[in-house]
Amino acid sequence: MISANHLHYLPLPLPLFFLLAGSLFVWFILLQLRILRYAYERLGLSPGIATLVLLGSLLGSYFNIAIAQFPDEQVVSHQDIIVFGMHYVVPRVGEWPGTVIAVNVGGALIPALVSFYLLVRHHLWAQGLLATAIVAAVCHALARPVHGLGIALPVFVPALSTAVVALILSRRHAAPLAYIGGSLGTLIGADLLNLGKIHGLGAPIASIGGAGTFDGIFLTAIVAVLIASLGGRGHAETPRGAAQR
Repeated sequence: MISANHLHYLPLPLPLFFLLAGSLFVWFILLQLRILRYAYERLGLSPGIATLVLLGSLLGSYFNIAIAQFPDEQVVSHQDIIVFGMHYVVPRVGEWPGTVIAVNVGGALIPALVSFYLLVRHHLWAQGLLATAIVAAVCHALARPVHGLGIALPVFVPALSTAVVALILSRRHAAPLAYIGGSLGTLIGADLLNLGKIHGLGAPIASIGGAGTFDGIFLTAIVAVLIASLGGRGHAETPRGAAQR
């Protein structure tokens, strides 16, 4: 029987988790000073909702929802793993039935729901699909199966690739495209397309959007805000009939 306590754990080492938490504090200060006001307008979220999305993603990273299981597999327990310069801790488990496939709330569920909202709000179906496909291809090419962990990806790959793709596709809608492409592209390219490689890695929990990819997905949200902030007020008030490129 799988204990819920074993399913829930931080996907990041504590120093990095607190660093990301500190970045949220900086965003809150900037919001109070209204420095990021137009950035959030271009992203398509109110400042309050955008802050809740970032906070929910960070806190939600602790929670995993089990959806499947690879039985009869010897799993790794309570080990330190360093990959792509990042330090990960495999959770301690006792009697474990095999590798559990789970969905991370903060790294998969929330970003997917927000991405869908942005697709609908900005009518970015074609550009969003293209951005997602390109980022997914990049992430899939660079993702690496890691024994005891699952799938890992260099932390800055989703953020950098989605920033370039979004700015090329549409400067006006670069911010929502960055969030959509970075979130969905990473989940599809790094995690979903590599599910077939999970079996045999000995990972007790293979979390979609969790350890190995969460940090990259979280950074795409920050990058999306930064891209939006570059445009300033003038872009936020661009008439609907104006050119989008």
